[in-house]
Amino acid sequence: MEHEPEAENISRTLMYHVDRPVYNEGYIETGLLHRKQKKPQTIKQKLSQNLRCSSKKLQSAVYSFLPILTWLPSYPVKEYLLGDIISGLSTGVMQLPQGLAYAMLAAVPPVYGLYSSFYPVLLYTFFGTSRHVSIGTFAVISLMIGGIVVQEVPDAMFDIATVNGTNNTDNQLARDAMRVKVAVAVTFLTGIIQFCLGLLRFGFVAIYLTEPLVRGFTTAAAVHVVVSQLKYLFGIETKRYSGPLSVIYSFIAVVSKITTTNIAAITVALICIVFLVGVKEINERFKKKLPVPIPGEIIVVIISTGVSYGMKLHENYSIDVVGEIPVGLLPPVVPDFSIFTAVITDSFAIAIVGFSMAASMSKIFALKHGYTVNGNQELIALGLCNLSGSFFQTFAVTFSMSRSLVQESTGGKTQIAGLLASIVVLLVIVALGFVFETLPQTVLAAIIMVNLTGMFKQFRDIPLLWRTSRIELAIWSVAFVASVLLGLDYGLLVAVAFAVITVIYRTQSPKYTILGQIPQTDLYYDTEEYEEVMEHSGIKIFQANSPLYFANSELYVNALKKKTGVDPVVLLAAKKKSQKKQEKAKKQTKTTNKKINSVVKLTNDQEMGVKHELMDGETHTVRNGQFVTANGDGEAGCEQSLSFLDQLTGVHSIILDFTPVTFIDSVGAKALKSIMKEYDEIGVTVIVGACSRAVMEDFSKLNFFDSSITRDLVFPSVHDAVLYCQHKGSVDSLE
Repeated sequence: MEHEPEAENISRTLMYHVDRPVYNEGYIETGLLHRKQKKPQTIKQKLSQNLRCSSKKLQSAVYSFLPILTWLPSYPVKEYLLGDIISGLSTGVMQLPQGLAYAMLAAVPPVYGLYSSFYPVLLYTFFGTSRHVSIGTFAVISLMIGGIVVQEVPDAMFDIATVNGTNNTDNQLARDAMRVKVAVAVTFLTGIIQFCLGLLRFGFVAIYLTEPLVRGFTTAAAVHVVVSQLKYLFGIETKRYSGPLSVIYSFIAVVSKITTTNIAAITVALICIVFLVGVKEINERFKKKLPVPIPGEIIVVIISTGVSYGMKLHENYSIDVVGEIPVGLLPPVVPDFSIFTAVITDSFAIAIVGFSMAASMSKIFALKHGYTVNGNQELIALGLCNLSGSFFQTFAVTFSMSRSLVQESTGGKTQIAGLLASIVVLLVIVALGFVFETLPQTVLAAIIMVNLTGMFKQFRDIPLLWRTSRIELAIWSVAFVASVLLGLDYGLLVAVAFAVITVIYRTQSPKYTILGQIPQTDLYYDTEEYEEVMEHSGIKIFQANSPLYFANSELYVNALKKKTGVDPVVLLAAKKKSQKKQEKAKKQTKTTNKKINSVVKLTNDQEMGVKHELMDGETHTVRNGQFVTANGDGEAGCEQSLSFLDQLTGVHSIILDFTPVTFIDSVGAKALKSIMKEYDEIGVTVIVGACSRAVMEDFSKLNFFDSSITRDLVFPSVHDAVLYCQHKGSVDSLE
């Protein structure tokens, strides 16, 4: 608002004056511009140029693949190191409980959440380009993996073993081992897909997951997560469901066993939730005063683990705990290739969702801090993190918004913060893992639920989108409902398909307008929106804010006829009928003195009458392309039929404003050509104004121009076209 007076003053004082001839594209192409001569390259030359290796190319490739080489040699130790250390420690402390908790979502033992919080974070330090994001376990991705794991390895597979006398512990270990294999296979495929897409420069695929779609999808994922954690919160044993309607089945299962709630478990969970919410509120209110955020999650984990150990919550109150956490790192293992065919489709969905979230978060921080991120390299880095991590029993990861915010707010400047965070997790894995064996699972459920509060705040999008964009609201709603009811995999597919349909809908349902001129300017605006704009006599300027292609060409033609009020088919029919009547009248005039009067009226915002002699004294009115007959008297000479169409339309030129047209295909070009020829038959000239060079290239490729439709009918601006039509109209009137 402070700049409005200055802007207004500039708009009043700065003037520009242009004195030039009226140009058309025919003159521009032949007399004003000359194309640069480009020597075409052969395929051999192109391959030679692209495949030729030089020291400069090699260095560029190495720096691109390993971005750490571009910033680590010049790392400002005094300025950045302290902030990175504090940030790394804070983020690492936060990663510990989240890794344990999100492993539950992925349906694998908690220790694998720690592995997933170490290896990918370490690798991203070397291959990533974003300085402020925290990579690792993420609720949405973990839940998607958990759904696949449970679907492929349901609990029912091990019921027979239990009946036959196999020990329950052995049975559970066998199930967990099989589920880990499935999760690892999904992670391997996810990494391969992301890595290959990055090498093929497919980083742009994330744009198809629009922000409303992603927010609706993640909100639905939050619903799935909360429902899946209810059984841990209440201490209830229920079956885990997957697939369509799984969230409903899971909720019904919890409600049906609500009477078996473990009071001790729900009490512990509620205490943890109240504490975590209070800490989050304090961190939010006093974030400018606190040197680092209060690590509420690790405090809850440490205290609850100590209380559980001292009070023996598992033995005395039947509260489920994390259980055995092996000390040390596992040796690398090759994923089970036999599982790949069953999970390849789901892996592709996880790969796209994971990268979409990573791309959006990295762009947010890059814009805030003034640096750039390479989308393709981010895809490669994420792929390598998942691909390499799968050999060390990790499950798929992506960026976490909550941890990234902590990493940034605590002073993190570079990927060194992530490296230090991974070292914190490594210390727990190799030395302190056993400490968390008595951690109650209900505490992890509480941590997960509190971390989802940010996602549930996305429901606030609904009233905002209702006011700003109903189509984006529809995308948000479809993504949410479909993902809740059909599951995250099918829901994502439905949401993407619906988003694509909305794009088609927008191009098929553009806004069609008739433009008028702001007096004494070369500016043209909608005549229905503004009082000041004026139409030129005999000229109609038509605009549609969409490309012209097969899906909307027929709609474009119909809208043109309706908006301009000039339909060549109707007018030609009227002309032919009038001519037949006149010929009849000439034959009858020798034998009768009866006066014939015909009035032809066209009603489209105006009425005009043309009288001439017809049989039976009929009055013909053309309304919206249909004839209405009534009796009438009048006199007119047959010679008036020569100017029949001119009097009927009052329009001699139609200008098609192509400013919003980004491309035209063969169907659109044929429709445009047909328009120009049809209107030419009734004496109305159709020309194109403000045509971009890209669309002119389309015209050339489609062989649009010929002897009857030349480049002289295309103008570089609407104002050029208007001046031409005014001149043409004045010349025609003199003739």
